Parts: sequence; structure tokens; C-alpha cells
Amino acid sequence: MSTPPAQNPEPQAAPQAAAIRKRVRGRPWLWLILLIVLGGGAYWLYLQNSPSPSDQGKGGGDQGKGGKRFDPAGRVIPIVAATVKKGDIGVYLNGLGAVAPRNVVTVKTRVDGQLMRVHFHEGQIVKAGELLAEIDPRPFQVQLSQAEGQMARDQALMKNAQVDLERYRTLFAQDSIAKQQLDTQEALVRQYEGAIKVDQGQIDNARLQLVYTRIIAPIGGRAGLRQVDAGNIVHASDAGGLVVIAQLHPITVVFTLPEDRLPTVLHRLQEGGALPVEAYDREQKIKLGVGQLLTTDNQIDAGTGTIRLKAQFPNEKGALFPNQFINARMLLETRSDAVLAPTAAIQRGVQGTFVYVVKEDRTVTLRPVKVGPSEGENVAIEEGLSVGEQVVVDGADKLREGSKVALTAKGGGSGEHKKRPPGDGPRQLRGGQ
Repeated sequence: MSTPPAQNPEPQAAPQAAAIRKRVRGRPWLWLILLIVLGGGAYWLYLQNSPSPSDQGKGGGDQGKGGKRFDPAGRVIPIVAATVKKGDIGVYLNGLGAVAPRNVVTVKTRVDGQLMRVHFHEGQIVKAGELLAEIDPRPFQVQLSQAEGQMARDQALMKNAQVDLERYRTLFAQDSIAKQQLDTQEALVRQYEGAIKVDQGQIDNARLQLVYTRIIAPIGGRAGLRQVDAGNIVHASDAGGLVVIAQLHPITVVFTLPEDRLPTVLHRLQEGGALPVEAYDREQKIKLGVGQLLTTDNQIDAGTGTIRLKAQFPNEKGALFPNQFINARMLLETRSDAVLAPTAAIQRGVQGTFVYVVKEDRTVTLRPVKVGPSEGENVAIEEGLSVGEQVVVDGADKLREGSKVALTAKGGGSGEHKKRPPGDGPRQLRGGQ
């Protein structure tokens, strides 16, 4: 009995491998997908094990001992911390306002005539009583001469009537004339006396008109643009006048505050305390002046729920200009021995306002805080922090509860940060709040 020859498996496997290679060569996109998956995985591993650019700039402070980053639960994160201190902080009320001159006068002529001369320049600072312009005085000089002549005539007539009156009294005493003639002469004398008073009034009026031909500055201030040139005929009824003078030293600022702040402000005013007011430009970067609150308006604007206040500024350097928009900051009070932290340390999230506190074991803990008023780089902490604790001011975006940290630079406390413009704090009391 013959044994069947052994079957060779290679002839059967070869066709299967050839079929697989043929299918793969017919579908090159499978290789492309495979390469993309492998490349993406390699890039992910690279990001996990390489430091970020900011960490490289800090010298790799958050790298492990082997030069690789730790996982989020154990890596060391570089941060900047500052110490909570105690100090004084001002409570400010912020409002929007505009500059208003203390006095504004439209200079007009009080007589009609030709404008002969103008003695001021546009934009000039004039003093009260300074000559500004002159109107042709000749018509009023003629009126004065006529009034004086009429008075001289009436005085002569009255003198003659008085002489006749004395004569009639003598004749009446001798019973030479009737009583009616004497009474008529006495009435004539009184008539001339009245005419002389009228003449005197006309003389005074003509002299007054002559005074009005010289236009003087009623107040001191800055002269605006000239409305009329020399040579024109001006009238007392002209609406525009000759020029507008605005008093700039001192000058006032009118600004608004929410009505719920009014009781506190009135209480301070009634106590006689001075409330300093600072004026800043539109961007709240340049301080334009420091003044004091004068008074409040007598009613609240029902449409906006705000009250208007007026403050006065010396404006010695002329930084405040009429109708200029300003940001007003009024110092309501100064809190002494307040717990102060840097404004940059304050974080906000779904849990409210909080800070990251650096513990002694160089880990951080999230702590809710209640913030008060802020001034520049400092903010008052009403609850949640104690003096001497360290809070994170830079690098908090990488932290979580229990994160390990490394102090790369230590802030000098809440009082040594660079001064920022007012209004950048987390709890500035603005006029519309």
C-alpha cells in the first residue's frame, strides 16, 4: 500500500499572501490613514513631554528632574507670589462728567453804533474791567450837548420866573395884583423846576451812553473767537454779541453718581468734611487736576437714577477746558489698617471671587474671598485672607487645588506693584453701577 505524498502548505499560503498584498496595493489610502494616526500619536507624546515656551523662558522651572514635565497632578508650576499686608486704602466713587466754566458771559454792546476799535485778541486772557472795544461816540456827544443846552435854557427861564415871583409877592402884599396872578407865577416856577430835572436826566443818560461806547470786560477769563470785526454797525439786540468770555481760574466739573450713593455724600457734606475730587482724561491715564466737592443738585434724575454733583478746581495749569469730558474720582473715605492684596491675585469663576494661597509645603489652595474697594494695584480683602499670607499674582491659569509650585519671583507685597490707572480694579464704584 503506497503512502500518499505529503502536502506542501506553501503553495496554499502563497496565493493568500499575494492576495493580501494585492488588496493593500489597491488601497493606498489605508497606508495614509495609518501614517496620520502614528504621526498624531507621536505629536501628542511630544507635547506631553516637552516644556511650553513660557516655561522655557523661565528656565524650565516646571520640569522634573529628568528634564520632562510631570503629569498635571504632580508637576511643579512656576508662579509669582506676593505677600498680603496691612495698610490704608481710599474708598472712591467714580462718575462721568464734563468741565463747566465758573462764569460765562456773552459780551454785547448796550448802544447802537459803528464798532471803531477792538482791543483784545482771540484767546487772550482778559481781566475784569479791561477795555475790549470802542463804538463811535460822536452821536452821543451830540446828544449830550443838546441836553446841556436845553438845561441851560430852562435854568434861565426858571431864574427869570423866580425874579417875577418875588416881584408879584411884593405887589400882592401892597394889594396891587390879584391872588390869581401870584398863584400862576408860583406854578410857572415849579414847572421850570420840573423841566430842569428832566434836562438833568437827559444829560445823565447822554453821559451814560458815552460810557457804553467803551465796552469793558465784565469778568476775568479767556476770550473766545471774535464775532464782529471793526467797522461793522453793532446793535444792542444782536444775539451773538462781540465775544464770549469764560472764567477758567477756578473752573468747575459737573459729574454724576448713582442715587444710592447720595446719602453718604450728603452726610459727609453736613459734617463739614472736604471731599477731594480728581479729574482724569477719557482714558483714565492722565490726572488733569485735583479739586473739592462744592455741592449736589437739588433733585435726582428720574430717567437715569443719578444725581449731579459739582466740584471746583483751581486749574492753575489750564489742563481743564470748558465742555471737556472727564472721569471724576471722589475720595469718600480712607480705611485704615485694611488687609491689602494685589489686584492681580483676584480670580473669578463659577464659585465666585477667589485667590490661590501658597502654603508652607509649596502647594496652593483655592480660597474664596470677599473683596472691598480697590485703589491702583491694591484691593481690600474683607474676608478670606490674613496678613502675611502669600497669594499667586502670576501663573494662576495653570493651577488647581493642591498644585505644586515654585516661586520664580517674589512680589514685594501689595504696596510695591506698579501703579495702574484708576478704574482698573475689580471693584471700582462707577457712576453707572
